[in-house]
Amino acid sequence: MQKVEMRSSLDMIAGAQEIRSITDSGVVFSICTLVNDVQSYRNMLNSFLEAGFGYADCEYIYIDNASSTTYDAYEGLNKAISKSRGKFIILCHQDVLLRFDNRADLTQRLNEIEKNMPNWAVAGNAGGGQLLGNLCIRITDPHGQDVAQGDFPQQVSSLDENFIVLKKSANLGFSNDLSGFHLYGTDICLIAHTRGYECCVIDFHLEHLSPGTCDASFIDSRRRLIDKYRRAFAGRTIQTTCTRFYLSGSWVLSRLVNATPVLKLIRKLQRVRRGIHL
Repeated sequence: MQKVEMRSSLDMIAGAQEIRSITDSGVVFSICTLVNDVQSYRNMLNSFLEAGFGYADCEYIYIDNASSTTYDAYEGLNKAISKSRGKFIILCHQDVLLRFDNRADLTQRLNEIEKNMPNWAVAGNAGGGQLLGNLCIRITDPHGQDVAQGDFPQQVSSLDENFIVLKKSANLGFSNDLSGFHLYGTDICLIAHTRGYECCVIDFHLEHLSPGTCDASFIDSRRRLIDKYRRAFAGRTIQTTCTRFYLSGSWVLSRLVNATPVLKLIRKLQRVRRGIHL
């Protein structure tokens, strides 16, 4: 890609630095992984290399939890994302193997969604659709061989964490007020949606050696994620320096409260309250 040089009066300011394109690094894929089993990670890395993700234009970033659990998924992967230089960031489990599709396949899938869904920011191989009970899955794991459920690509509201691809330019990360090792795929999809991006499942077939876990820590992560977004999406009144309005997930309530007569009544009541306090 040809780099476009820009010159302006800012060049005269000592110490000023131009923001360069992420492609200047020459890295196409950053593969980021939480590691607590070195042999599993070695097997994963070798499978990526054999599938075409060579060191020439790919980088491998790992979060070392082998000796002790230093980082949970939210904090650890945020650190990995901040270090990544690739155009695309792959977040994957240490026990995935690229035994089926390869780099050429992934590149083709990403090119397809870039063309047909240019507003995408997060992609994966398994997730939940917009409707309850609608799953989209492309995987081989202990639950089934060569599973291809749903249409590809398909917009989804959540993604499984075994394999996630982020578009670097979207500048996404995980919540700072959540922790643990579950549902961070859902978290980053919610963040992407609130920022105006789309998430999707693509037809990228790999093997995941783990069936996943649904233990007490999963139930706790689910509860904390629900509580976080219940607060985040709660209706609220916004006051700026030049206007005020009400935000709500309810279209009816939002239209009603933000109607001019209602806003005038709210302002009048506020002036009355201030007068009483005086």
